[in-house]
Amino acid sequence: MFAANRFRLTITKPFIFFSVILLLKSYLAWMVIFDDVMPWRPLITEIPFIWLVFSLIEWFASKRKMALYMTVNLLLTAIFFAAIMYYKYYGVMVNYHALEQVNQVTAVSNSVFSLMDPYYLLIFMDIIILFVLLWRSDRIKTWKQKHSKKEKRALVSSIFVISFMLCLIQILPNRTIMNEIVRAQEMGILNYEAYTIFQKEDTELTDAKSINQEEINKLKGITPVASPAYQGVAKGKNVILIQMESFQQFLIDLKLDGQEVTPVLNKLVHESLYFPNFFQNVGQGNTSDAEFVVNTSFYVPPRGAATQHYADKQLPSLSKLLKKDGYESATFHTNVVEFWNRGELYKGLGFDHYYDKSFFGETDKVFFGASDEVLYKKTAEQLKKMNESGNPFYAHVLSMTAHHPYTIPESKYKMTLPERYEGTFVGDYIRSQNYADYALGQFIDQLKKDGIWENSLVLIYGDHQGLPIYSLDNDDKELMQEIYGREYTSADMINVPLIIHGENYIEPDVMEQIGGQVDILPTIANLTGVSMSDQLHFGQDLLNQKDKNLLPERYYLPSGSFINNTTLFVPGNDFEDGTSQPLPGKTEAQTEASRDEFDRALELLHLSDSYLQQLPKHSE
Repeated sequence: MFAANRFRLTITKPFIFFSVILLLKSYLAWMVIFDDVMPWRPLITEIPFIWLVFSLIEWFASKRKMALYMTVNLLLTAIFFAAIMYYKYYGVMVNYHALEQVNQVTAVSNSVFSLMDPYYLLIFMDIIILFVLLWRSDRIKTWKQKHSKKEKRALVSSIFVISFMLCLIQILPNRTIMNEIVRAQEMGILNYEAYTIFQKEDTELTDAKSINQEEINKLKGITPVASPAYQGVAKGKNVILIQMESFQQFLIDLKLDGQEVTPVLNKLVHESLYFPNFFQNVGQGNTSDAEFVVNTSFYVPPRGAATQHYADKQLPSLSKLLKKDGYESATFHTNVVEFWNRGELYKGLGFDHYYDKSFFGETDKVFFGASDEVLYKKTAEQLKKMNESGNPFYAHVLSMTAHHPYTIPESKYKMTLPERYEGTFVGDYIRSQNYADYALGQFIDQLKKDGIWENSLVLIYGDHQGLPIYSLDNDDKELMQEIYGREYTSADMINVPLIIHGENYIEPDVMEQIGGQVDILPTIANLTGVSMSDQLHFGQDLLNQKDKNLLPERYYLPSGSFINNTTLFVPGNDFEDGTSQPLPGKTEAQTEASRDEFDRALELLHLSDSYLQQLPKHSE
């Protein structure tokens, strides 16, 4: 009886009680985020941090000790929950830098919470129960008063020192791990979050004046061609870039029980240059990052969105390049221009005009703004006016209706899904992209009617992945396996299409070379005959540098990831324990990644960061 009472007294002490509660929550977070969870791992990585904080409470608090325990419990619970939801949406570890994007994350809250399994809310169960009981139950009030006194100082001091040492043991040896997910797993989630706060960003920049195109080409392993193919075939033509929201490569020529998902694009790829082995280069800014990369041929920053770090710079860009040949430029997007700081970005890129929600209105609103049908209708009207000026134009058009979580209104349904796809994330995605394809067809028809289509160079590409592996449940994964005929991989996830169309002057062909969004600008420059001799760029002309490509990846894949001709490489602690994944259409036997490529990919990112950070501001 005495032993039972003693145990009851011990387990109900706030220090022990909240330790158990938070340990259980850490297990929930680990099960969602990490692939293999050894039962002892959260215990030895999370508990030391928790005890470190609890020791401080026992040292300094008395009257409000229970309130502090509950506050810390709420705070650490919020960190675990944020880690879960951030991983489900972005596939990466959250850190305090995410607070910089709080407005953007709030704007896509429906998308984020659509990924939440109901059992995630169990993480808040104790907080609700304790809050209610503290107000209503006399026994809980007695418990609160009984444990208000401080624990023995010597015991608390010993726990603090041991916990602090264990935290250091978890953090210090793992600081150099390249893969952020692996680093968080080795450190523990709470230690990782604390480490990112105190981590110094002391990367030494390379002098921008020393960075030149010859060095970049050497790192990429390419040599400029003396007599480029396709050079100037689109000289004087309008340039129209159509950025398709969340559009992945597998949608092209996809049929579900005999139904074409994208009939408009399926027809177009057979009339155009079609690049099936094309990949995203975006970061946390997603769509806005795709705009940045395509328009500059530079890489996204190491953290955050390009619009937050580079939008105020005098950026080398496609619109500025084409302006030298008399082009008028405009960008079209139905969301507000303030979202992802696009107003500043468009100044930095040198666009003459932008058209946002204030132009398109909220007629036929879906998610953030007017539907794709409204986007294309009003854009076509504006392009007709620009075309009548007599000067060529460059237009960047961003679709948006097929945005996560892809639950478009029934009025937009243009296909009947097979029953097994109904009510699934994959099914909603496919149906929304079927609508996006339909709306694009309306736009193309109008451009043809207005006489713009045949006098334009048109490029269509996907901005970023639509079906992240980490967001799929088991039913969705089975559907993706049905579509691919094999397991759906990270390489599939970041594979987006590129289509280049020149009516009656570019012969259709399937281009098997590897490419990325960073390559679009130099490819357009070649086609339009515009010189890039004075404009630094990190992409390559896909129509002439076909033999090899090296594409560094960031954010959605761990730091140090890259794509070469056959392989998606993802590092572990470093290069040596990284994994090589075959690109779509390749086999395991064909995968090959070298330390040299790894080092060159990191150096390309470093040079891009260095050059961009040293650019003058456009207000200067």
